[in-house]
Amino acid sequence: MATCYLGVNTQEISRIFVSPGPIFEPLLHDDHSGNGLTKVLKQAGIGAGDRVLNTWAYHLVPAGLLLDDALRAVGATVIPGGTGNAELQAQIVMELGVTCICASTAFFITLCQTLEAQGHRLPQDWCVRNALLGGEMGDWMGKRCRLEMRYGIRTFAAYATGDLGLIGYECDGVPGYRIDDGRIVQVCDPASGVPLPLGEPGEIVVSTLNPAWPLIRFGTGDVTYATALHPDGSVQRTGMLQGRVGQAVKVREIFVYPRQIEDLVLGVPGLTQAQAVVRRPAHRDELTLRVVLVSGADLLAIDAEIRTRFQSLTRLRLDQIEPMGTATAGEMPLLLDARAG
Repeated sequence: MATCYLGVNTQEISRIFVSPGPIFEPLLHDDHSGNGLTKVLKQAGIGAGDRVLNTWAYHLVPAGLLLDDALRAVGATVIPGGTGNAELQAQIVMELGVTCICASTAFFITLCQTLEAQGHRLPQDWCVRNALLGGEMGDWMGKRCRLEMRYGIRTFAAYATGDLGLIGYECDGVPGYRIDDGRIVQVCDPASGVPLPLGEPGEIVVSTLNPAWPLIRFGTGDVTYATALHPDGSVQRTGMLQGRVGQAVKVREIFVYPRQIEDLVLGVPGLTQAQAVVRRPAHRDELTLRVVLVSGADLLAIDAEIRTRFQSLTRLRLDQIEPMGTATAGEMPLLLDARAG
């Protein structure tokens, strides 16, 4: 028998979604906003006259149906595509004059490549002007900019989970997410749960008084940093997501995240891969950066830039930088904790 934390009678529930765990997430009959997602669409100008291909999953999990609810609530026409079958969905985009696509970034790229392989010239041949894309780690904002320029679209995004629905959304052209008024958000130390200062990365912790399923200080497992606070100290706006709590490694009492290593590689010309290795030969954590360089790059010439950039991203000083041959790089983890015990 599942443990139940409902705040309403079961007769008030219209849908029960099933997320990994399994976790059963209720939606009430009187929720016509897609658990808050109408705000995302209105902010992006999606509404009457839009034909929207929704490629998010409709089976068990919340994404597809919640977006469907929100799209219909703002007056858009929805084509419930669900996941997969890129060839058919590409055909739908052209034949129905789709103006907006809701998809993971990877599947959106697959659709575009499928259309181009079919002989369509983009953006000249299609009506798509907007795309609600799922987030990715790494240089996601850069990837979005490249997609916008190539395909003549505007991309937008939101931060939401199955447990909480909408948490934050992009607005005012500022990177990151404005926190929804119905959510109380803190960015906390993953170990202690203590709220962290502005700009310091930590776990997103959310409280919501959703009448169906109220949650108090729910740790999402996602990592970001606050860029603006409310007068009461709760978070008003965050930066982009940086990774997951389980991916973090604590070095000299500061958490280092894989996203920071990715940003380092993207920001330093001459680097193609990097791995931060933590050791403790005595009583102090030592931090080594193993690097793979592009052909012809000189490590001595970019040593200072690597160290400066790394400290800017993590607030930690590197002890040493070690070159590594490309043959040994492979699928190496971005962070390696090699401390004994």
